[in-house]
Amino acid sequence: MKVDLATLLRPHLLKLKPYTSARDEYSGSEGVFLDANENPFGSITEADHNRYPDPYQSALKAEIAKIKGCEPAQIFLGNGSDEAIDLLFRAFCNPGKDNVILLPPTYGMYGVSASINHVEIRNVALTPDFQLQPDKILAAADAQSKILFICSPNNPSGNKVKREDIYFLLDQFPGIVVVDEAYIDFSSESSLIEVLEQYPNLLVMQTFSKAWGLASLRLGMAFSSPELIGILNQIKPPYNISGLTQDTVLTGLKNKAKVKELIEKILEERTYLRQELEKLPYILHIHPSDANFLLVQVPDANRFYEGLIQEKVIVRNRSTVLHCEGCLRITVGTREESHSLLQALEKVNRA
Repeated sequence: MKVDLATLLRPHLLKLKPYTSARDEYSGSEGVFLDANENPFGSITEADHNRYPDPYQSALKAEIAKIKGCEPAQIFLGNGSDEAIDLLFRAFCNPGKDNVILLPPTYGMYGVSASINHVEIRNVALTPDFQLQPDKILAAADAQSKILFICSPNNPSGNKVKREDIYFLLDQFPGIVVVDEAYIDFSSESSLIEVLEQYPNLLVMQTFSKAWGLASLRLGMAFSSPELIGILNQIKPPYNISGLTQDTVLTGLKNKAKVKELIEKILEERTYLRQELEKLPYILHIHPSDANFLLVQVPDANRFYEGLIQEKVIVRNRSTVLHCEGCLRITVGTREESHSLLQALEKVNRA
């Protein structure tokens, strides 16, 4: 569907004059910098952090673009994916007027951010096997439906969503379609970044927290048309990504062999963990996973969850979530951590 972003954008933002930082006015790296009221004598740390970072992360985006096969202008970097989620609500959803479509069970921050921004949530449940219901999604949408959030591979179920259903909704949904690919590195399916040119209403989210092992740095990525990315850049805080984070990730991007190795290890351990869990007679079901976790059904999720905590093995109890009755979500760990989990499960089962 041809979507005009200007008609989706909150009207007052069309006239917004964004804050301009010192680095907006001069982006060079050489000179005598007396424009940003920084401390010229260095910092309290051994490394120099006294200068403000690049507000648009140009060097980092240039390297990410090479890896992802897109243009730097198609990339937004945020403080985790949560910043991009919040900015989408602030840009396109008029509080108390507009709505968004969520597909439970799904990542909880979509709903939290909608509530914070006073935006109506219209839930269209996934099927019991965690697939989309495109016709019901479109039936729930109207002229005030600004954003549709699709998580694939899905959290908490771990499965990938049928690609043909996503394409159908990209053609038919009247607003922005966000596809959250936080776990795409563990999937056999390619990223939707490769079809951005075909769908100007598509925004793809990814993260450095999972496969890249950089969760504490809190760096999320959003990929879309330069027009949509430009809107997010216009309303974001001036220096939303620290210089330390930018430098650390830039260094990490040079080690693509390492991330490949990390992904291969996780996939190997996912296979091992599934095989070992399948041997246990009290494991009722293990859902298919294209992520770095397994959704596992047990006879009494609350008892197993509390019992595992007593054994200092921490998982997520998802038993109150739609279609996840009796289920624990278990992250794929090291071989040693899996052994600890399996031993703890046996103890809890015998108790």
